[in-house]
Amino acid sequence: MTSADQSIPAQRLIAAAHLRETTFAGRRAPAEAAQPPGGDIATAALNTPAGPSRCAGLEVVSDGTAHLSPTAVSSPGVLVGTAEPLVSGSPRDAHEKRVTAALFAAGLTTFAAMYSTQSLLPSLSAAFDVTPAHAALAVSLTTGLLALAIIPAGVLSARIGRTRVLIGSAVAAALLGLLLPLCPTMDTLLAVRAVQGVALAGVPAVAMAYLAEEVGSAGLGSAMGVYIAGTTIGGLAGRLIPSLVLGLTSWRWAELAVSLAVAAGAVWFARTLPASRGFAARPAGFGVILGDLARQLRLPRLAALFGLAFLLMGSFVSVYNYLGYRLTHRPFGLPAAVVGAVFVLYLAGTAASAYAGRLADRRGHHRILVGSLSLMALGVAVTIPDRLSLVLIGILLFTTGFFGAHTAASAWVGTMAENRGAATSLYMFAYYLGSAVVGSAAGMAYVAGGWIGLVACVAVLLVVAALLLVTAGRPAAARRS
Repeated sequence: MTSADQSIPAQRLIAAAHLRETTFAGRRAPAEAAQPPGGDIATAALNTPAGPSRCAGLEVVSDGTAHLSPTAVSSPGVLVGTAEPLVSGSPRDAHEKRVTAALFAAGLTTFAAMYSTQSLLPSLSAAFDVTPAHAALAVSLTTGLLALAIIPAGVLSARIGRTRVLIGSAVAAALLGLLLPLCPTMDTLLAVRAVQGVALAGVPAVAMAYLAEEVGSAGLGSAMGVYIAGTTIGGLAGRLIPSLVLGLTSWRWAELAVSLAVAAGAVWFARTLPASRGFAARPAGFGVILGDLARQLRLPRLAALFGLAFLLMGSFVSVYNYLGYRLTHRPFGLPAAVVGAVFVLYLAGTAASAYAGRLADRRGHHRILVGSLSLMALGVAVTIPDRLSLVLIGILLFTTGFFGAHTAASAWVGTMAENRGAATSLYMFAYYLGSAVVGSAAGMAYVAGGWIGLVACVAVLLVVAALLLVTAGRPAAARRS
């Protein structure tokens, strides 16, 4: 009898053929059966003498059957869980609270660093005498290199440990941020931002896997919500702090202010992040990983959702990249600090994400995506007239629609995918790649046609997104919904 048999007397696990072993309560045991080809892990039956139990990444229902949650698989072929009785006030509860608080700090820190230059783009154009499209590379290069590094960062974390990658990512990004105010040329600044993008990839690549391993299923949803809240607040802080400082001094001091805040957050995160308890090193072969990723791309509905992520994020970043140029120039001529306050509308995404997620569960992902895309189209159209009130209303509608669409699309990937780990990695890759490619290319539309040119570019992207949504099909046509 194995150690896993001693701790869980009646355990049956259906796993993918390439999954060699599964860990419960920090112990290893061979997988007992294989799932038919094409799936990752379907179900597990857990019966423990201690009564109700929780297992990270598994949702245990009253009949004893445990279903895999969408975040359980951190990388292709990996499932790590912990099983223990639910005891209020136990050391496990204290550990989970520390994990959740630390990941909030990680989300806040990394997303503040990621978008620290977005509100400074008009100032960078003026300081270095470059076009808006050139200045926008200070955002696009960061997110583009982040997209390329996400999958390698996840693979690295499976070899050397989640916490090493998380802390190394946050600290390296913070140190690179402190170099930005010292950059003598625009090209130097872009080079530092590109490297910073690679450094930042570790947190979004590993955070969900780390939570799934360290937090029981009863608290996993709440912990994930806290992490996402941290990313939202971090994105806002990265835009708002430099905007406020810019009203008093130059872009260098504004960048220094946000970089110091990021550094403080990185120290907070590194000091509070608990050591992993549920992690077991599982290096996967490169060929296996590529095979898993390729299988997801051969599924038309999933491929359509990956394309949707690319277009949604590209549209969103494009609007926010060039909004500052429009509001600081005629006919508005607003001060930089006032323009920065407009980024508070970003908080609409927090409420929209939570509401869209609940609504998608009741009404279906397809309906929410249709409504959210329509809201984005309406919002960007409302911004066309040169009236500040209409611009603000339009941005609010556009932002709400984007976060609703992103929430519904990412959740739909989780319910539709055969291999959630591979599918989620591809979705996030497409998401950040859209920010880099479209966010930069849209600058040419803005230079050529002003705000009308940008709106036309976004409109085309939304039309293509609508066509992809048709390909994705309705929830009833998908494998799971």
